[in-house]
Amino acid sequence: MALAIHGGAGVIRRDDLQANAEDSYRRGLAEALYCGWSVLHAGGAALDAVESAVRVLEDDPQFNAGRGAVFTNAGTHEMDAALMSGADLRAGAVAVVTGVRNPITLARCVMEKSPHVLMCGEGAMKFARELGVEFESSEYFFNEKRYEQLLAAKEDAEVRLDHSSNRDVPINKKFGTVGAVACDAEGNLAAATSTGGMTNKRFGRIGDSSIIGAGTYADNNTCAVSCTGHGEYFIRAVAAYDIACLMKYRGLMLDAACEQVVNETLFKMGGEGGLIAVDAAGNISMPFNSEGMYRAYIREGFEPVIEIYRE
Repeated sequence: MALAIHGGAGVIRRDDLQANAEDSYRRGLAEALYCGWSVLHAGGAALDAVESAVRVLEDDPQFNAGRGAVFTNAGTHEMDAALMSGADLRAGAVAVVTGVRNPITLARCVMEKSPHVLMCGEGAMKFARELGVEFESSEYFFNEKRYEQLLAAKEDAEVRLDHSSNRDVPINKKFGTVGAVACDAEGNLAAATSTGGMTNKRFGRIGDSSIIGAGTYADNNTCAVSCTGHGEYFIRAVAAYDIACLMKYRGLMLDAACEQVVNETLFKMGGEGGLIAVDAAGNISMPFNSEGMYRAYIREGFEPVIEIYRE
């Protein structure tokens, strides 16, 4: 059994992150890791584990998903999420949803309670209300730090990604997404990803998180992947699926496939970020080409590991 989670990547330096903030991020990652691992340790399914872990991250305002989602240009929150089962290639995803407390749970509802894979906007929210999915008021999602990020982005007329304490950092170096991948006791894989997208985004922009094969993918025969980074590049590279293809058709091992996509394919395109991945043997890979990535993992028989910076 194995579980890995991420809370976003980007310009994350020791000098920029105060000690109390670092401790808080580590506690948030630890809580999500523990929640997902408790599911696996009790004999639960990988799909349940990744949903549980991501729900914790969505409820944590430190991370750009759910309660911590960044503001759009209109001062609202538009969230994307996806979840996939490696055992049968079922998948569910939602995009441009507002007010939904846990978009990852709505994505699972799309997978299990509809004939579709991806729903968006008002239709997805109508579907959520019919199923009794939990909604929250706009006050629940309001975060002063996020609002200040919006004001700064508007002042500079930029669309900004998350995870930087420095306003002067280029916009393509700030990434915010959460995700989880798991391998359960039966060898089944699953992946889940959730995000609030980009600060000051307009026009119903959708990133890679909710696009199966781009930001999220799982197949028992290869791997489960959750990505975080500048979504447009991950979409163009079909990053998550490309890792599975490198394993399936070229015979690469998990780590080699992940390294090639992150540090060769994406890097040459100018795409920054990272990903987490796991295979059916419980091997974990967590490469990134940015300066840091909030990440944690645990494997059967080993102690949990929580990391932020490029070690």
